[in-house]
Amino acid sequence: MKIVAPISRIPDIEAVARAGANELYCGIVPREWLQAFGAATANRRPTGNLASSEDLRCAVATAHEHGCTLALTLNAQQYSADQTAAALEIAAAFLEMGGDALIISDLGLMQAVSESLPSARIHVSSVATCRNANAVRFYQKLGAARVILPRDVMLEEAVEIAADVPDVEIEVFVLNDGCVFEEGVCNTIHLPNQLGGPICLDKYHYVYRRRDGRDLSARLQRLAAETDREYQKWLWYRFSCGFSSTPDGLPYGPCALCAVPRLRSGGVSAVKIAGREASTARKVASVKMVRKIVEAAAAGAPERAVAELARNLRPSPEHCATGYMCYYPEVVTSFVENQ
Repeated sequence: MKIVAPISRIPDIEAVARAGANELYCGIVPREWLQAFGAATANRRPTGNLASSEDLRCAVATAHEHGCTLALTLNAQQYSADQTAAALEIAAAFLEMGGDALIISDLGLMQAVSESLPSARIHVSSVATCRNANAVRFYQKLGAARVILPRDVMLEEAVEIAADVPDVEIEVFVLNDGCVFEEGVCNTIHLPNQLGGPICLDKYHYVYRRRDGRDLSARLQRLAAETDREYQKWLWYRFSCGFSSTPDGLPYGPCALCAVPRLRSGGVSAVKIAGREASTARKVASVKMVRKIVEAAAAGAPERAVAELARNLRPSPEHCATGYMCYYPEVVTSFVENQ
């Protein structure tokens, strides 16, 4: 099982490779792209990208020096015809540098890459919302070697997909950054806080009313308030527990560490750590956590023992017990039911 880690600056590479990452991914928004299109739509993130093509070339070489592959994200939901042509140029330049894979979500770009760059290795982004084996086979016909499943696919579904289409690699998220909205239909970009932040972090004030126009009863008002509090609690967990860490720098937040043994035995090829915008220290801590769990699973440790190890790494038993921090809350539920 490969560990896939994000980078956004050259010093990240050696650090996360030494921590145990096997594969790396990055983004770039060239100056020419911004001049032509006036928006950071190359990969849905205006920040967390390498600074230049020179940095990208250096990143490819440095990743290979440390035994890692490097993939480039070109994963906007859709590109115009002009943007597709520009993205194709970026892809071709990256492959010429020795880049290893392209992470793509738009069907038009995927087809263009398959036709113009037939040797390219395509990884289907989670933004493409591929949720079943038939969808995987569809993308395979467009040249996909790997599919990254969206965060809302259940554990059983992920394993079934891996079993049904064994000649396509399956990758799933394992740590950091939960998506509040459905990834593939979210048309926002991840703005930095100084520019307003992502829309999913907005704090809306809701006013509830009955459809018949009558006043809400005290009971309904209480239930609505409880729902709002639970939603805010859920949001806090989805956004990495307020982007907090332990004193040792281990990140809290969305996690699938307990599920690694089932994912591994079920044929899932790779686990992805999210967070290109994170500091180098947070990335390194994330990789170390995942590496420890992957190694325990590979050594044959029982599922419950791996889960116990995972919950005590930070430690976070009280967070894990809510199920809000889990990519696969059904794992926690099954452990509780079998106690």
